[in-house]
Amino acid sequence: MINHLITQKNWQTQLSEAIISVDELLSILKLESLRAQVYLPTHFELRVPRAFVSKMTIGDSDDPLLKQVLPDQQEQIAVTGYVSDPLAENEHNPTKGLLHKYQSRVLLTITGACAIHCRYCFRQHFDYSANMPTASAQADIVNYITANPEINEVILSGGDPLNVTNRRLFAWFDILEAIPQLTTIRLHTRLPVVIPARLEDSLLDRLAQSRCHVVMVIHCNHANEIDTLTAEYLQRARVAGITLLNQAVLLKGINDSVAAQVALSQRLFAAGVLPYYLHVLDKVSGAAHFDSDEQRATELYWQLLAELPGYLIPKLVRELPNRPFKVPIDIYKAI
Repeated sequence: MINHLITQKNWQTQLSEAIISVDELLSILKLESLRAQVYLPTHFELRVPRAFVSKMTIGDSDDPLLKQVLPDQQEQIAVTGYVSDPLAENEHNPTKGLLHKYQSRVLLTITGACAIHCRYCFRQHFDYSANMPTASAQADIVNYITANPEINEVILSGGDPLNVTNRRLFAWFDILEAIPQLTTIRLHTRLPVVIPARLEDSLLDRLAQSRCHVVMVIHCNHANEIDTLTAEYLQRARVAGITLLNQAVLLKGINDSVAAQVALSQRLFAAGVLPYYLHVLDKVSGAAHFDSDEQRATELYWQLLAELPGYLIPKLVRELPNRPFKVPIDIYKAI
């Protein structure tokens, strides 16, 4: 159960009070015995909001939320095929802060910061310092979009776009809404799951007023991430007219079971969110121990088809470098 003393604080305070000490995290969860299998990374250190930690089960070393954030010694094992830039994003970076892989949409990295450091993150090695769009770069972004009239959607990402202040976020909305060809602004964010209070009224009011269609794609991997309070905040966003979708990553030992996936889809739907994508793991260095192979993914998918209605089954995909679309996994290989 969430500690209400935590959740009553505003989101900025919760962000600033995130746990960055492995010893503190293990102490809170009464799992000091795990200290020997944990390491202290000098890059992409531990970061996890207390509201998210309060959804974990005290004393459970296999807690599916804990395993997503606790640095493990296995991250230090080099595995062939797992690289720092698994999606070759550096090859699709025509101007600072902008990635253009897909024909009709571009992605803006408006911040390098996240509220939580997920250990399987495919951008954990991304050079954000070279890609933060300064005020002068904003004009370059607008010019690039305008010069490519096929672009009708902008994805705000990072990092996490809801990690920035409302003032900065709303300034981006003002800039993008002034480009006539744009019809949709999409936010890819984990904040509504790890700090639900981020979905404050002032944010939802501004998004509801946008002339563009606003889509919020949250990142939730396990049903335990959506408790009653989180669901209430997500429902507020839905009532405000925001389209809510979820993308998850298939993670070995965390959510690669029928029971976990069924519970996730049902909990999402109850909170007003539709399952969108289930990603096979991007092969980023340090994350090989999370990888559930494609054969297992396809077998799981067929089982989900028998358990769930079609609208609750996410698309099973893999993102590959230099492909102009998400690549559907061939589920017929498992027949």
